[in-house]
Amino acid sequence: MVKVTYVAADGTRTEVDAAVGSNVMQTALDNDVDGIVGECGGAMMCATCHCYVDEGWTEATGTRRDGEDDMLDCAADEVKPVSRLSCQIKLTEELDGLVVHLPEEQV
Repeated sequence: MVKVTYVAADGTRTEVDAAVGSNVMQTALDNDVDGIVGECGGAMMCATCHCYVDEGWTEATGTRRDGEDDMLDCAADEVKPVSRLSCQIKLTEELDGLVVHLPEEQV
């Protein structure tokens, strides 16, 4: 298990345990974290799982995958250099303690 902290737009922090091999989106949905919708179920067909990776974790989570930029163009909130689709961030032991920030709007 690894820990993931979701920081809502209002600053509220929610820390959850996540299974290695899961992804940031599914972990949020499984734990009823407000701010992640995941309409497409992680198929990278929408941007309702848009998140901002905390700057201390951008290197560990890596760069955007092919197709993420296209989907982020549809994001409801501002796209920043640290923007990612949370469905594309697979959780590994190296990501224990990961912090992601959630935008104000998803849809």
